[in-house]
Amino acid sequence: MAIFGKPRYTVVRVARKREIPSGLWTKCEDCGEIIYNKTLEENFKVCPKCQYHFSLTSAERIQQIIDPGTFKHFDEDLRSLDPLEFTGPKTYKEKLQQDMASTGLSEAAVTGEGKIEGHRVIFGVTDSRFIMGSMGSVVGEKITRGIERAIKARIPAIIVSGSGGGARMYEGMFSLMQMAKTSAALGKLHAAGLPFISVLTDPTMAGVMASYASLGDVILAEPRALLGFTGPRVIEQTIRQRLPEGFQRSEFLLDHGMIDKIVHRTQMKSTLFQLLEYLTP
Repeated sequence: MAIFGKPRYTVVRVARKREIPSGLWTKCEDCGEIIYNKTLEENFKVCPKCQYHFSLTSAERIQQIIDPGTFKHFDEDLRSLDPLEFTGPKTYKEKLQQDMASTGLSEAAVTGEGKIEGHRVIFGVTDSRFIMGSMGSVVGEKITRGIERAIKARIPAIIVSGSGGGARMYEGMFSLMQMAKTSAALGKLHAAGLPFISVLTDPTMAGVMASYASLGDVILAEPRALLGFTGPRVIEQTIRQRLPEGFQRSEFLLDHGMIDKIVHRTQMKSTLFQLLEYLTP
């Protein structure tokens, strides 16, 4: 018998929790801030709290930097072969097919011609979603052809690099050859008196950093980007010494004269426009 005539058990009705659609929020990889995706996109995928720069796809780079409707793709039909018949947990062919399907790209580099505030440029960008933006024979060929088109058209070349994979191990010496090939093409561009602007993003490493990415007449970098040849952990293990704070980050390289300017992503297009105004007739 319940006390004072009340029922033995109290039934509590809980309102059904309102479901929140997935895909509306993103957690900042640096500070942990939860960001509304629309706000993130409007801020060029930069965290409004800590200014962390999220990775961008090649299409997003083109959208943010190139004038709308002016970009014309080059060499979209080029495909990588498998000269070494590389095998591992996955074969090279399987890896290529997988990344083609997941990204919608044919390779890690996208090249073409477009305009920046009316200035004609040859524009290239590597996409880290495709085998970490690494440089195989097709990436090197597309970049070289883009530079050669810049020479022929007498217009500047701009390449945005985000190649954490460096030279592509699946192709061995064929990938290493691209370092010399792209560098030689830039030598011809320089001899023709045409500017090359290199934009470095997180991460730009290994064979890419050791070749065309570091050969710009002007080298720009996004804040806190990891830039170098070998990663900090490998260097520390090799020399058995503690590296300086911020080693291989954009700010460290700027202090040591390796790059010319750190540019916030929201200011990248306007900065490139100013440089084109200065460097072209």
